[in-house]
Amino acid sequence: MRQDEAVIPSASPSDEGPETPICSAKGCREPAVWVLAWNNPKLHTPDRRKTWLACEEHREHLSKFLGARGFLKDTVPLTEWHAPDGD
Repeated sequence: MRQDEAVIPSASPSDEGPETPICSAKGCREPAVWVLAWNNPKLHTPDRRKTWLACEEHREHLSKFLGARGFLKDTVPLTEWHAPDGD
């Protein structure tokens, strides 16, 4: 992947269904193993957490994408993720 390529989450739903979480990187169909919790302070209350899922290959790139904007709040293995109440 070139450095100037942006990998952003895909808007298309997963063909695999909800039992197989898929990486949010555009075009990636690999199983997700990481949860990147983020928040855009211009749009969300401080306690709100949106999530992207990442495979091993895309975790660092998606983290940098969110981190550069000051949005990344936490990176947690998918097996340890507990969604906040109400999400």
